Amino acid sequence: MIEILAISGSLRAASTNSALLAALAANAPSDCRVAVYDGLGLLPIFNPDDEGERTPREAARLIGAVTSADGIIVSSPEYAHGVPGGMKNALDWLVSRDAAVGKPAMLVHASARSLYARAALAEIMRTMSFALCEDAVLEIALLGKKPPEMETILGEDANRQAMRDAVQGFVGFIRGR
Repeated sequence: MIEILAISGSLRAASTNSALLAALAANAPSDCRVAVYDGLGLLPIFNPDDEGERTPREAARLIGAVTSADGIIVSSPEYAHGVPGGMKNALDWLVSRDAAVGKPAMLVHASARSLYARAALAEIMRTMSFALCEDAVLEIALLGKKPPEMETILGEDANRQAMRDAVQGFVGFIRGR
């Protein structure tokens, strides 16, 4: 069984990115399990002086979850042409750890307009030595949709199949490493 950790870069209650990851987890192929990380808003601001024995509990939980996962899926909004601070902060907690080194990762998108954040996030994750899967692509346009609309869109057969196919492609990438 392949274990995948999904991280949303959004803290909004009605986040399209979080909705996409929840749907991805619900539609995962039978040979993998997708768990959605829920502690982004609980992470303290990264401070290198707080590493080692002083690592805060939530940061240690994130580091442990990334370390034990076979792969990571990230869906993040774009704020001011960049990666949201909470998402960058989570990645900063992983920078000096081995958790990211060679860890398979895939980016998925809930908006076609987040091109700057996509590029920035991909660059950050490559610099951290994540093994970025570029072949398994998933974009389901949810920007500006309310929760009932998101649920309808994510429940469409074509989108459910797209989610399964993307995760299956990512699982193939993980197994091929």
